[in-house]
Amino acid sequence: MKKLVFIVLFLGFFTAKMHAQVMAAKTQTVVIKSANLRCWTCKEKLEDYLVRENEDNMQSGMLKRTYNLLAGEIRIQYLPDRVSVDAIKTAINNAGFDADSTLATPDAYKLLPPICKRKEEGGGPQKGKPCHIEPY
Repeated sequence: MKKLVFIVLFLGFFTAKMHAQVMAAKTQTVVIKSANLRCWTCKEKLEDYLVRENEDNMQSGMLKRTYNLLAGEIRIQYLPDRVSVDAIKTAINNAGFDADSTLATPDAYKLLPPICKRKEEGGGPQKGKPCHIEPY
């Protein structure tokens, strides 16, 4: 009886571990640079847009998003069978932000607050006023 319990526990553990490895193998990560993603306000605007877009048009393919505001980049863990890197970049562009070499759509970019504009247009952190720190 003890052997049977041991075998069942071992198989249960082995199956769970294999399932976790299969799930991990399906996800991929992409890092996307954005010249106008430098402050907390920009992060919140982009995150709000991506949450809606993920639910509505991407079959919940984006699993996790991590922002590095000092570097102006976003790291996205996604499921490639549900969403492509090009679709993710298009969503970022449609939110008004640049994504690597693709520029934001002009209409969406116009709607961004001044601080979220590109540096050459006066956006981003102002001298003596860091905006990459969480305001709460």
